[in-house]
Amino acid sequence: MVWGLVTCGPNEALVISGCCHKKPLLVPGGRAFVWPTVQQVQRISLNVMTLNVESPRVYTSQGVPISVTGIAQVKVQGQYEEMLLAACEQFLGKTEHEVQQVALETLEGHQRAIMGSMSVEEIYKDRKKFNQNVFEVASSDLINMGITVLSYTLKDIHDDEGYLDALGMARTAEVKRDARIGEAEANKDSQIKEALAEEERMAAKYVNDTEIAKAQRDFELKKATYDMEVQAKKAEAELAYDLQAAKTRQKIKEEQMQIKVVERAQEILIQEQEIQRRQKELEATIKQPADSEKFKLEKLAEAARNKALLEAEAEAESIRVKGEAEALAVEAKARAEANTMVQKAAALQEYKEAAMLEMYLSTLPKVAAEVAAPLSQAKKVTMVSSGSSEVGASKLTGEVMDIITRVPAMVKTMTGVDVSKTIRAV
Repeated sequence: MVWGLVTCGPNEALVISGCCHKKPLLVPGGRAFVWPTVQQVQRISLNVMTLNVESPRVYTSQGVPISVTGIAQVKVQGQYEEMLLAACEQFLGKTEHEVQQVALETLEGHQRAIMGSMSVEEIYKDRKKFNQNVFEVASSDLINMGITVLSYTLKDIHDDEGYLDALGMARTAEVKRDARIGEAEANKDSQIKEALAEEERMAAKYVNDTEIAKAQRDFELKKATYDMEVQAKKAEAELAYDLQAAKTRQKIKEEQMQIKVVERAQEILIQEQEIQRRQKELEATIKQPADSEKFKLEKLAEAARNKALLEAEAEAESIRVKGEAEALAVEAKARAEANTMVQKAAALQEYKEAAMLEMYLSTLPKVAAEVAAPLSQAKKVTMVSSGSSEVGASKLTGEVMDIITRVPAMVKTMTGVDVSKTIRAV
């Protein structure tokens, strides 16, 4: 009996039972202390087990017998305590071969059941579906035993009746047919591509020939341009030679002219010196006395100007004083007239009707004079009478008086004041 500190690897689990444990203590891949006599330790393998699941001559849903071989990977699940406890209940004390045999028989039974529910074509063509169905159905049972199905793959499928060979022949024929069709289409595409390639080649050739022609044309144009430039340079050289010769001749002429200019400058310098000498002589004999006379005249002119300026200032001051006096007189007169108007207005306010009558009577002679003024300017007056009216001066006087009598009506119309009524009231 093993007791004390017990260890195990990661591919196995310790199962300790006995005193101090209501249910076995599970230690996957670790260590534990085991008391002698009162406790017992056992081991269970957690290794992955590969199962070769064979199902010979199983009738499918169509009644066709086929044989299937599958490969499954299973192991005792040590990650979850409940599954490990279930595995201990089922397989503790058994060898790994015995555990494999139980799992193999379970998987084979479910594999045969799935084969019977599917057709040969479904199993043959849709292996993924077959694998999924076997995996799901077998996993649901093996989990209860604490075993996990890690993977399941259909390894081989065959039959003794030639059914699969017939399916293969039909498929082979289809493939061959598709191959021939594909070959024909490939040949067609190849020929099309060859034609396109030939077309592109010809187009490229034409483009290349065009480019060559363009290059030849550009070469000829550039050559002609270069020839023109060479000819132009030659002409320029010849003209430059002639121009340089002309410039040389011109330069010689300029040098000659420069010599003449220098000679002329010397002559001018001599003449200027002679002129300066004469000027000094004139200054000594004429200019100095003239300057004295000029100074005298300038002083006399300045005195006359100052005198005129002072007289103008005096006159301006006199005018200003006179203007101020006249302004004071006008202001006094205006004040007197204003006082007169104020007094007259007060009198009019006090003696309304009498004042108005006085003004009216004093104004009538003026109105009569203005009315008769045009007649006084007339040189000749011709009057026509019907025999019953007056003639002569009395007629003219009557006309003037008739106009004057209309003045009150005109005043009333223009001002609203009835002068006749006012006169009658007075």
